[in-house]
Amino acid sequence: MDTSKHTFSTLFEQLGLASDSASIEDFISRYSPLPSEVALQDAPFWSESQAQFLEEGLEDDSDWAEIIDELDARMRH
Repeated sequence: MDTSKHTFSTLFEQLGLASDSASIEDFISRYSPLPSEVALQDAPFWSESQAQFLEEGLEDDSDWAEIIDELDARMRH
């Protein structure tokens, strides 16, 4: 079982995206702010599999949920 703390970098790796700090900041600035009425997993820039991963991570309150919530908060600013 993986008990390591997830980071933005590991989340972006899991989503199949560039995971270095500059790429993460570029992604967040490119797609922010996310409208309040749009759930993070429903944003139009995700692929179907990315959206499903985010939704399941939140619904199941998985070990990914905390970092997904942090990404959601960053996307709202």
